[in-house]
Amino acid sequence: MKIRDRQNILWHITFIVLVLLFLYPIIYAFFTSFKTLPEALNSTTKLLPKEPTTEAYSNILSKIPIVRITINTFVIATIVTVFKVITGVLASYSFVFFEFKGKKAMYFVLISTIFIPFTVTMIPNFITISNIGLRDQILGVALPQLADATGIFLLRQHMRGIPKSLLEVAKLEKTPHLKILRTIVVPIIKPAILSIGIIFFINSWNEFVWPSLILKSQENYTLSLALQMFVSSEGGTDIPVAMAISVLTMALPLAIFAFCQKHIINTFAQSGIKG
Repeated sequence: MKIRDRQNILWHITFIVLVLLFLYPIIYAFFTSFKTLPEALNSTTKLLPKEPTTEAYSNILSKIPIVRITINTFVIATIVTVFKVITGVLASYSFVFFEFKGKKAMYFVLISTIFIPFTVTMIPNFITISNIGLRDQILGVALPQLADATGIFLLRQHMRGIPKSLLEVAKLEKTPHLKILRTIVVPIIKPAILSIGIIFFINSWNEFVWPSLILKSQENYTLSLALQMFVSSEGGTDIPVAMAISVLTMALPLAIFAFCQKHIINTFAQSGIKG
């Protein structure tokens, strides 16, 4: 056997082990959600349940309004995603195709906000949301997240790869900028918009800290907050129920990522080599 073949086998084995390590928590959560509480607490129990049961899922339906909570999570994630994409596309178009004084400085300041910790803006945002009467409302969770510097950076990188000659022809015909954006720019970078939108959606779907500060009523909870209801730091955690909510929480993001992973990976790969 050649040395290169041995190296390839070694790399494949390494990657398989890493994949299994990353997948194990997901597999554990899935199978544990079908166990009874005594079996889940038994340290000698195997991964697969002895007598599979849907009792954990029944408990969720009886104890919390899981359908309403899922809808809340979906609405928040959708609002955040749509506005982040819209603001990202408009801002990126301005930074790439418009010339105005202070453009580089403004772009630098905007991108530098990526490195500001969330804890710095958390309190001012909380005070603002409380003062305008949006605390304990899903709109209060979405409002501070309607724009994102990371999305602007990624979309700008893709727009810089568009030949400016395409836009010059449209400008000669006195085509409005919004029409140029809609008919020329957006179709070209559509895969990037889709990928970045998916990332925004998943991040918003999984968010916990900010919703936990704003939302207090159970009917306004998101799935992340619902999970926390069944996790106790002092013991007594209903493990199968907690795992069942975890499965419900990660099902949609995993499905979206599995379906669109090629676009997501290509978006980040191309953003680093353009312009």
